[in-house]
Amino acid sequence: MKGIFSIFRKDDKAFTGLESAIVLTAFVVVAAVFSYVVLGAGFTTSDTAKKTIDEGVKQTTSSVELAGDVIARSGDNSKVDNITVTLQLTAGQAPVDIGNDSKVGMLVVSYADNSTYDPDVEWSQEFIGSGDGDTLLEQHEKVQLVITVPEDSMLQGNKDQAVNREFSLEIKPKVGAIVPITRVTPAQIDPVMVLK
Repeated sequence: MKGIFSIFRKDDKAFTGLESAIVLTAFVVVAAVFSYVVLGAGFTTSDTAKKTIDEGVKQTTSSVELAGDVIARSGDNSKVDNITVTLQLTAGQAPVDIGNDSKVGMLVVSYADNSTYDPDVEWSQEFIGSGDGDTLLEQHEKVQLVITVPEDSMLQGNKDQAVNREFSLEIKPKVGAIVPITRVTPAQIDPVMVLK
């Protein structure tokens, strides 16, 4: 009898099917949990990256643009009192809150020439054409900004200082890119001037 059982020796050389199935199942479960964690972290990271990219695109794309000419006005034909610009939404942009005036802070206008920089000049707005009565600039609406020229600027100096003078405006909406406007006053100051 001893000879019959001698073929069933105790050693670790063999692996039964049940044991291999248990180990294989354990590896599959661990790999599945690990991949779920890695994929979940990847989805979270990509979602955060998508939000960041969307916000960056919103901030860098221009939401408003110049619509028409830049008009300068003079009360006494010796200096420029105010500058009028007309704005509209760019294609496909969400409405922009313009606010009632420069004190609301929804829109900031800066002025600069070769002797003056004012980061927040006074301005007033008026919707022209088909406005709906609110302060939101929406598709198919136009708003006219009347920007007061700072008193210490070259455009407010004597007649010789105000002619042929280059100046810049920056229109800064609360969301979106800055709209830069650079113009030169003509050689003669008139009551109404279209600036090129």
